[in-house]
Amino acid sequence: MNDRLVPEPKSRLLRIFPFDPSVGSGLSQDRLSEITIAVPWEDDLHLGPVGEYLAVVDADPASCAFYRPVNLNDHRILAQNGLVPAESNPQFHQQMVYAVAMATIGHFESALGRVALWSSYLPRDENGEVNGTEQFVRRLRIYPHALRDRNAYYSPEKKALLFGYFPAEGKDSPPGALVFTCLSHDIIAHEMAHALLDGVHPRFAEPTNVDVLAFHEAFADLVALFQRFSYPGVLREEVDRTRGDLGKETMLAQLAQQFGRATGRGAALRDALGKPDAKDQWQPTKPRPDALSGVTEPHERGAILVAAVFGAFMKVYRVRTADLYRIASGGTGVLDDGAIHPDLSGRLAEEASDCAGTVLRMCIRAIDYCPPVGITFGDFLRGIITADFDEAPVEGRPYRLAFHESFREWGIYPHETRGIAVESLLWPTLDQALEEPSSTREAPGKVLKEPREKRRSRVDAQSREIKQGIRHAVALSHVQRESPANGSDGEEALDLPGDDLLYLALSSMTRQRIWADSEKAAFKLREWLLDEKNPDVVLGLGIVTAPDPDRLTIFRSSSNRPSVEVHSVRMATRINEKGWAIPDMVVEVTQRRRGYFDEKVQEDRDRDGIFGERPRGDFVFRSGVTLLINPATMAIRRVIRSAGRVDDDEALKRMRWYLTRGARPPNAFASPNAAANTREPFALLHRHHGDFGEP
Repeated sequence: MNDRLVPEPKSRLLRIFPFDPSVGSGLSQDRLSEITIAVPWEDDLHLGPVGEYLAVVDADPASCAFYRPVNLNDHRILAQNGLVPAESNPQFHQQMVYAVAMATIGHFESALGRVALWSSYLPRDENGEVNGTEQFVRRLRIYPHALRDRNAYYSPEKKALLFGYFPAEGKDSPPGALVFTCLSHDIIAHEMAHALLDGVHPRFAEPTNVDVLAFHEAFADLVALFQRFSYPGVLREEVDRTRGDLGKETMLAQLAQQFGRATGRGAALRDALGKPDAKDQWQPTKPRPDALSGVTEPHERGAILVAAVFGAFMKVYRVRTADLYRIASGGTGVLDDGAIHPDLSGRLAEEASDCAGTVLRMCIRAIDYCPPVGITFGDFLRGIITADFDEAPVEGRPYRLAFHESFREWGIYPHETRGIAVESLLWPTLDQALEEPSSTREAPGKVLKEPREKRRSRVDAQSREIKQGIRHAVALSHVQRESPANGSDGEEALDLPGDDLLYLALSSMTRQRIWADSEKAAFKLREWLLDEKNPDVVLGLGIVTAPDPDRLTIFRSSSNRPSVEVHSVRMATRINEKGWAIPDMVVEVTQRRRGYFDEKVQEDRDRDGIFGERPRGDFVFRSGVTLLINPATMAIRRVIRSAGRVDDDEALKRMRWYLTRGARPPNAFASPNAAANTREPFALLHRHHGDFGEP
């Protein structure tokens, strides 16, 4: 038979542990011992597995061993949907990390509307200094047995996930039993979320305020939690057990059950809904408006954000299932004792899965709607609300109200908004941003005192100039694509944006080509920003390009103007609920400034320039803006600025206070000797709190 007549599969079925291996070891939980999931099909999948996105490398340095790599294309493995789950089989460990990691990538690509890219590699010399240009990273490496240690982490330096294993210590573990973090669905998804978020926002690993590291941990937990809701069998089992009340103690909301018990905790590592009391009885955690007050440890603070998001999910779930309870109870809404009807269980599971899938998509999509540096929980809320509004502005879905209400119950508010209504949380459009001050250096009433007609004329002129500048920059970026006119290997430069950029968003170019084209467009946009003759035009975006003799600590270009970093120009095509394609161009711009712990030294360096033995300063203060642009018209839809421009002294003071007084654990800026740890923030964070971030 002609192989070309057989269509290529869309997915590959693989078996995994949906929870930690110990969860399904009891007779009553046998149905939770394994599930089969579908991951994107890779035709060119090699031993390891090694595919387009991932390379599983099973070296075990502690045992001086290198385990035989699994061949997932073996016909015997394909015929049985992957290897049978087994704690003692290294080849299954390889299958497990690959399957869960690919499932996580699939969720990100679906939500963001583009292929996943890892953060770029920066070559460094023996002193740790950057020595060369950024390089494309095709594959993230995964080491299932990298450490004989109670830890697992994502390494931005190695572009790898490293999983540890250790002897269990819990009273319910057999003597000598080993716990493998690479067999925990939650830990794999958690670390993958760190890597994927780092690919979008590499500056989110820099602790600039109390929320940054907490957000990274919370976001990774949210991905792990809600990804599990996409597994129908697991969800149906928990709906039956809780009689549809997912607000009770449920394994769906618990992270790393075996890991927590094996380290002597006696319970899951983290629980989004509650925890045992003094009598070891599980109690739900009630929201408090002052919950964040005094909480600085990243995992504890991040748990509050997880609880707020889970609270929003529960609000929507209860609204959407209230009618089912009324139908099943004769109108009372209170079910009779005993097991619920299978039909009701199925419908409740469907609603829970749909709600959880939407919440997960909203959380992932929101990272494109966040500032590129200095993320706060309030910024994340604004990103969730704005992204959902842009996707479905008039449908009136309950999700936006649920998020707004739940975050308010937990005391999470944006720092700067125009009111308390949901609409006030939307990130500004270009015109709104140009009318607002972008720094505390500008008096809030300054723009309001300007005559209305003059202000309107100024905003219109700046808006046109920005649009023309972006159009010109992208048109000159010479983004390459295949051209049928030049043959299959021929290439031609894009002469105009618009339809051609839509092609880029929808095309099936290789990931390396997409990365390279993004770099070219970013370079041209940076040139436009630096060459803009009227600095006031881009100042409204929160970008400082005019020379400032009073702030000489701002990093500068060869022309002595403040330098600009355009991190990326990412094309995205999101599909809304109606099936419509929504194209977007996401641009991130950052600037940096030397900061000093001593305010007097800061004043001297700002006035007199950089000199002495430490020209870098004690720390680096960054500011930035994320621009969402319509690629067809080059109009900026949203302007998402960080708190304070690079010339904002008040924002610099806030970061200085955090680094010297508020940071916990001690961050990499605390002393010169700790500088080497800045390139492994997650290893340091997890190690500091012991065992995969145990508080």
